[in-house]
Amino acid sequence: MKIKVGDNVIVKSGSRQDKNKQGKVLKTLSETDMVVVEGVNIKKKVTRDASGKKVMVDTETPIHVSNVMFYDEKASKGTRVGYTQKDGKKVRVAKASGTELK
Repeated sequence: MKIKVGDNVIVKSGSRQDKNKQGKVLKTLSETDMVVVEGVNIKKKVTRDASGKKVMVDTETPIHVSNVMFYDEKASKGTRVGYTQKDGKKVRVAKASGTELK
């Protein structure tokens, strides 16, 4: 999976209210190829608080990694991620601007 925790991504497909939203990747689920993005794919969940009362909580649910793209700040758009060799190490590179990613 080319998307890592902490990357800024943009949602390219999915539900109408989530399309073109940007957010930070909070968690990656490599076994199912899903990512949890901050502020995207919000679902309501009923839980109980410390006193036992029912409380509605908004939670981010996973979205498939094929529905998101890495957001390149320099190019100001979504871009694919590639790999190159630099000093004998494998380095992630944004395809649109050619910038090296952390």
